[in-house]
Amino acid sequence: MRRREFMVGLGSTAAMPLAARAQQAAKPNRVAYLDLVAVGPSVIKQRLQELGYIEGKNLIFDYRSAEGQAERLPQLVVKI
Repeated sequence: MRRREFMVGLGSTAAMPLAARAQQAAKPNRVAYLDLVAVGPSVIKQRLQELGYIEGKNLIFDYRSAEGQAERLPQLVVKI
């Protein structure tokens, strides 16, 4: 076998695992946002989008609001 044929074969064999890994879907990141008052996480969502995170694609965003009732916070934490 000639050296050039060997190098081409070696290169294509080494690239195969990379191609297989690239096709696997990445697990989406999950962000849990707990708020005492219902202001909303719009600034956080905007910044995450600027960083390349897209809700529904590579980001799951869980938002919970206690609506000003601090005694509800422990219940909301359990749900997340």
